Amino acid sequence: MGIVRARAPPAAAVAAPSAQTNKSPRTARVLVLGGTGRVGGSTATALSMLRPDLNILVGGRNREKGESFAAKLGERSEFVRVDTRNASMLEKALQGVDLVIHTAGPFQRVEECTVLQAAISTKTAYIDVCDDTDYSWRAKDFHEQAKAAGVPAITTAGIYPGVSNVMAAELVHAARSENGEPERLRFFYYTAGTGGAGPTILATSFLLLGEDVIAYNKGEEIKLKPYSGALNIDFGKGVRKKDVYLLNLPEVKSAFKILGVPTVSARFGTAPFFWNWGMQAFANFLPVEFLRDKNKVQKLVESVDPLVRAVDGIAGERVSMRVDLECSNGRSTIGLFTHKKLSVSVGFATAAFALAVLEGNTQPGVWFPEEPEGIPTEARKLLLERASQGTSNFVMNKPSWMVETDPKEVILGIYV
Repeated sequence: MGIVRARAPPAAAVAAPSAQTNKSPRTARVLVLGGTGRVGGSTATALSMLRPDLNILVGGRNREKGESFAAKLGERSEFVRVDTRNASMLEKALQGVDLVIHTAGPFQRVEECTVLQAAISTKTAYIDVCDDTDYSWRAKDFHEQAKAAGVPAITTAGIYPGVSNVMAAELVHAARSENGEPERLRFFYYTAGTGGAGPTILATSFLLLGEDVIAYNKGEEIKLKPYSGALNIDFGKGVRKKDVYLLNLPEVKSAFKILGVPTVSARFGTAPFFWNWGMQAFANFLPVEFLRDKNKVQKLVESVDPLVRAVDGIAGERVSMRVDLECSNGRSTIGLFTHKKLSVSVGFATAAFALAVLEGNTQPGVWFPEEPEGIPTEARKLLLERASQGTSNFVMNKPSWMVETDPKEVILGIYV
């Protein structure tokens, strides 16, 4: 599939190779903040595979680790020492950069959008892998500033949220094109262990236990208890049925407001099964004040990390996402995404968003992935193709019985 160019390209579009001229454009420079971490490192690796012509800057605080990783990426890569908490250092690091990818989480309890503000100030395109509802809407508050500066930016542009948002947008678009009006949208996620992502993901999970779950029921916002409302969901071949629990995830609010679906929720589960019991126990018995204190949560993570690492070695890091859409006309479809390694798939997912921005698909402003000004309808297919590289199971717009491992036959080959 060729490059999709749905909008007039921003400055960052210099990265896209031109087939119309013999003179090659300047090679784009991409700065990956948190580049020595699991998500950032995976993103940099995926970008180097998808676009070997890019200059990839590995941003972080550990010079030895950063330089070693940059050397592995190749001669077009280098390490840049940068602290995301230091605005002046950030702006200096962004000079001459076409796109900054912010993977330096966790995003929970962060009050300032320092990287986004620096990107707007330096007119640098921006994406982040934010997985926190408050932070994502705080980023959205900078929409007019980014638009005025001509800066394209996408928040929550990872795997989930991110690719899952685009899957939901595709399901809704397909339903409405067939005169179906969406009534209920549900996100289901499963990850074995921590998905190989380590302490940052573990800290994120614990911090989410300190937040009320925001969901929507027939157009009304409701608040629910975290890690409650268990459902047993079939994720298809390679995963089968897993228990999933309510969590406060940003795609719920953005899908409700942007896609206009009146009933939306998100659930997550992990393995082995006793991790789910542990998460329920933390949610039920630890004081909310503790779960909202980043320093205390970080100490808790450090204490259990050796055990988590040991169990991860046995559990693996398979990830699966299932997005279900039900419509008023009885139409019911799902999207399913399964990969053997979260640490690999999150890199391709984030890289897919990065390339969409670099290729000029994103209008100036701050967007969620399901907004057509962020990822246009005609660009979604290419993004999903890139993001789903290496998946063991990826389907879109299918009835659930076609992908589930144990569909129920009602009569004469009719399944539910």
